[in-house]
Amino acid sequence: MLVTGGNRGIGYAIAQRFVELGHRVAVTARSGEGPEGTLTVRADVTDQASVDAAFTEVEQQLGPVEVLVANAGVTRDMLLMRMSEEDFTSVVDTNLTGTFRVVKRASKGMLKGRYGRIVLISSVVGLYGSAGQVNYSSSKSALVGFARSVTRELGGRGITANVVAPGFIETDMTAALPEEQQAQYKANIPAGRFATPDEVARVVSWVASDDAAYVSGAVIPVDGGLGMGH
Repeated sequence: MLVTGGNRGIGYAIAQRFVELGHRVAVTARSGEGPEGTLTVRADVTDQASVDAAFTEVEQQLGPVEVLVANAGVTRDMLLMRMSEEDFTSVVDTNLTGTFRVVKRASKGMLKGRYGRIVLISSVVGLYGSAGQVNYSSSKSALVGFARSVTRELGGRGITANVVAPGFIETDMTAALPEEQQAQYKANIPAGRFATPDEVARVVSWVASDDAAYVSGAVIPVDGGLGMGH
């Protein structure tokens, strides 16, 4: 299985979880390394040649990619009126078109093997919205239509495509927020806390397992109730 952006945060936790479950795991990273027991390959999801080379390396070393977790993502937060076109298109190119590149490449092997699990990591803000994140929330909400279209195309070939939408997670990014701001965010979350990266990883491992073979085109929130109904 392959996790894009598996060198930190949620991607790292997902890779670690699959190693614990006994999978052969590869991660892509532009820098840094995946967890112990994984194969780290250099890849930039904004470059198709780089994606192809990474997949070829993983297939040669570990075999076909049966489970793909498209997790690589970037943010460039800014209010709409100040956001440049490049701020918008660069985020969409990584978060949405980057997903297209890796899913398209992975689907070749999945079709051949008539088996595949595609998990797209979205965000609560994809459907909930967030001021200053027009680019990011657009790219993340688009993953829902992407997964559902893939389900309609490939669902009859033993391939599922689902979206996992995390809320606020305990990462370096949230830890850097002022305590007052963290408290304000937590006040809006029914669970009253941020999730651990492992809590997201466990949902991803379930949706990629045989237990979830009949779940496809679903959006699974892991947000403590923050985005209910969205």
